[in-house]
Amino acid sequence: MHRAPHHRSRSRRGAAAALAAVTMAASLLGGTAATAEPQPGEPRTTLSIPSPPGGAHVRVLVFHASATAESPTVNAGIAAIETIGQSGPAAQQFATEATDDASVFTNARKLGRYNAIVFLTGGGDVLDPEQEAGLEAYMEAGGGFLGIHDAARTEPYSDWFTGLVGARPAPGGPTTVQRATVEVGDRQHPATRQLPLNWKRPDKWLNWTVNPSGRVHTVARVKESTYRPGTSANGWDHPVSWCRDYDGGRSFYTGMGGTAESFAETDFRDHLRGALMWTTRLARADCKATINAHYTAERVTRPNQPGRNDQIGEPHGLVAAPDGRILYIGRGGADSSLPVVTDWDDPGIGKGKGEIHVYDPKTGKVQLAGELTVFGNKGGGGELTKNEEGLLGIELDPDFLSNGWVYLHYTPHSRINRDTHMAERYVSRFTLDLATDKLDLASEKVLLKWPVQIHSCCHAGGGMAWDSQENLYIATGDNNSSGFSGGYAGNNPEPHFKGVSFADARRTSGNTNNLNGKILRIHPEDDGTYTIPGGNLFTGKEPDEGGGKTRGEIYVMGVRNPARIFVDQQTDILYAGWVGPDAGAPSTTWGPAKYDTFAAITKAGNHGWPYCMGNNQPYRDRNLPDPSKPLGWYDCARPKNESPHNDGLVNLPPVTPNTIWYSPQGGGVDYPRDANGVPSYRTEEQKLLLPWLKGGGQATMNGPVYRYDATSTSTVKWPSYWDGKWFVGDFYDGDQPRHAVLTDPRTVGKGGLPVHAESLKKIVPVGADGIRNLMDWKFAPDGSLYVLDYGRGFFTSHSTSALWRVTYRGGEATPAADGLARKAAAQ
Repeated sequence: MHRAPHHRSRSRRGAAAALAAVTMAASLLGGTAATAEPQPGEPRTTLSIPSPPGGAHVRVLVFHASATAESPTVNAGIAAIETIGQSGPAAQQFATEATDDASVFTNARKLGRYNAIVFLTGGGDVLDPEQEAGLEAYMEAGGGFLGIHDAARTEPYSDWFTGLVGARPAPGGPTTVQRATVEVGDRQHPATRQLPLNWKRPDKWLNWTVNPSGRVHTVARVKESTYRPGTSANGWDHPVSWCRDYDGGRSFYTGMGGTAESFAETDFRDHLRGALMWTTRLARADCKATINAHYTAERVTRPNQPGRNDQIGEPHGLVAAPDGRILYIGRGGADSSLPVVTDWDDPGIGKGKGEIHVYDPKTGKVQLAGELTVFGNKGGGGELTKNEEGLLGIELDPDFLSNGWVYLHYTPHSRINRDTHMAERYVSRFTLDLATDKLDLASEKVLLKWPVQIHSCCHAGGGMAWDSQENLYIATGDNNSSGFSGGYAGNNPEPHFKGVSFADARRTSGNTNNLNGKILRIHPEDDGTYTIPGGNLFTGKEPDEGGGKTRGEIYVMGVRNPARIFVDQQTDILYAGWVGPDAGAPSTTWGPAKYDTFAAITKAGNHGWPYCMGNNQPYRDRNLPDPSKPLGWYDCARPKNESPHNDGLVNLPPVTPNTIWYSPQGGGVDYPRDANGVPSYRTEEQKLLLPWLKGGGQATMNGPVYRYDATSTSTVKWPSYWDGKWFVGDFYDGDQPRHAVLTDPRTVGKGGLPVHAESLKKIVPVGADGIRNLMDWKFAPDGSLYVLDYGRGFFTSHSTSALWRVTYRGGEATPAADGLARKAAAQ
């Protein structure tokens, strides 16, 4: 029957519907259930009401009306839901009733018997205004709703129903059944926690007119690269199942179930079972965790006072203390009004202040803890003018609250040689007065130092992190110029200053006897020395090739500029990101375009630079006497360091493929390969393995893995949904990543791709009023996220340089623990 469109608001629903909500609430939330027989004056319906199995008090109504021909999935869907309700543990069973008579929605006592209503409907307007008001009242009373596939086409004129289902199908989508891969990102919701990470199944896939991500909690996405999504495709973020707390009740929707055969699948039935567990109040679940409105990002530092860095320096890293204090560092750039000395004849060349600030969330105040005089204020200009040295990294001792020890990674100005343009890099331990938040500069103990060239910019690295065995990881850049190789492999042996090459990363990253372009691992001792733990890449005493050609501190070699690293102490997996070279496009002569890289590292290894990048895509070799002429392609399985500047091993460890890489062409760029394994490097032949990524101007900023603390009473902690997810980001905020990703435990550390990613750009906000230039991000003990925004420009502090805090206010999982169906039934 055709009904006129209705756009009714709650205010027009009337007192009867409000009273109905009260009546239903009594039943839904633990009152006496209505009898199965209709009451006097109530219309009889086509309902078939079997006795609940095992004496259960939980009932599910399957509503299957349609304004068009009934869907062929209805019988299969009803049978599947009946089977689900009658199987499994007794505590999970429920009775199922089915009808296509919409008058049930105007019978408040009867409707109030159902813990959840399933819409197995077809398209069209199947409820009149009073019937929809009854459904609204039911949800307000705490009811549960499950919509399946074409339910998203139901009530097309109702804004309230659009909110209930979450999204509407777009025209131009596929009409045939296709096999596709569903990425199951929520590993905790009862509807998804038992499903495969990558769930391959056939269905009729719907596209959405408006993507609901961020307004609903998405539990699964369909991967568009695995099928033909049609002209209205949604892109990499294509939700297929989601849930939300809506209008007092709980709503779950799945776009799957478009075929009768779907309901015979074990995994799909498990999906429906979990959805019904939550909507009926048989189980709790968090359907708030990815809804943007539940997060608040606020700047916690103020702009600096004129001429002073009292709040923040040139942001370059942060660390959270166990008591909640945040320590963050400034690299060395001064106020933009101060002159930068670039004259090598001037003793003050590059002199800057590496600042350590402490933010105390209890008081909301910032303390300047101390300043190191660093070589690090030689900014701006070309490769031979600017510099990225300075105060580069900070970590706190595992016993910080008792000893106050702070580890700093920096380049002291006092150790530069203005004649040779060389400096030393230090990793030193200092003591912070825990009562005054003042750093005792005289307490310095230098653990580790090594030479770096400072004639040419760039790539100093800097991040540090601890594992569960109290080993300290130290990220160092390749100390190599970005120029002189056309933006491809930084392997030009020709440029040098007084014999020290500055454009050949084989001297550093590819050199087993050099600490630059590495991630080091040492075990600091209480006396200010260190030992080398077992399991590093080298012992430092390798007998081959004459000995003395390796450094035992090296855990990872072949990295370019790893500014940020993180170790998940639950797994001791090392997470790192490094910036790639500058080539904007691939070259069939020289190799891949710039790849910025993230890697989940489970053991010591060689990660490729400057020989191979991405998933072992090689560059071309070059050497003297004419570096402009390409030689052979590097062999990623058996790389050789044949640079004239190499003083380490010639035969290097095989290259380990990386987890994530992206370029201006997109994420996870791959190409067909020839018989020797060399990619074609033709853009028209590329395949994007990670379509959620995009580069351009790009600079990786690796983030943390979140670990949820169930014992914490914090009211701002991020929810457990994020537990175990790896945060990856970029300095820039355009199309670049700011995502949380899931890795597959079976392939992590072996070059396996992430199995799921979701955007954080509305939660860790981008844009002019947000965090434009992400420099570092870490979770505090209270579960809130702290983020450093570098500000604008380079090599200086800026009025927009700031420390931010992102908190969660979504509350606990639903329904409330005292509102579960079994508890209600037992009352």
